[in-house]
Amino acid sequence: MSVIQTNNLIPWNASRRLSWSDFKGDPDPHSTNAALTSSNINIEFGYNDDGFQYSIKCSFDQNRSWVRVKTNDVLAHEQGHFDIAEIYARKLNKQMKAYRFNAKTASNDINQLYENAMKQHRQTQIQYDQETDYSRNRPNQEEWLKKIASDLKGLEAFANYQQLK
Repeated sequence: MSVIQTNNLIPWNASRRLSWSDFKGDPDPHSTNAALTSSNINIEFGYNDDGFQYSIKCSFDQNRSWVRVKTNDVLAHEQGHFDIAEIYARKLNKQMKAYRFNAKTASNDINQLYENAMKQHRQTQIQYDQETDYSRNRPNQEEWLKKIASDLKGLEAFANYQQLK
């Protein structure tokens, strides 16, 4: 299997934190946000009558992520967004591991699992911004960062999702 490396995508990695130089997009003139993190969760899968294989990728899109206000608080908040994406990539992997393969319904089943995970992912990202007031509510921001770290740790068993299984 060949891996296509696109230069603007940074795969999530526990030891590689975001830096302001990763934000290469132009700020949205219609947004009042200090910064914006664009992350992607993708799944590729294939199957035949014998079973299925899949691969999940969670990445940060440098070209679609931008910054207007560079502070440590804002950077920590943006890292939180990327970490939440990783949580949902792991949750998707957990669901995929639990999935009972059925060749007749696999495509529909897997797409449904993905759609449900992405819907929850979007809702969590919105809730994160609302409850932290985009990083400005420091006590809530601290609580969220603890929750995110705890969720990542709790889903560690599902972190290895890049290889086709």
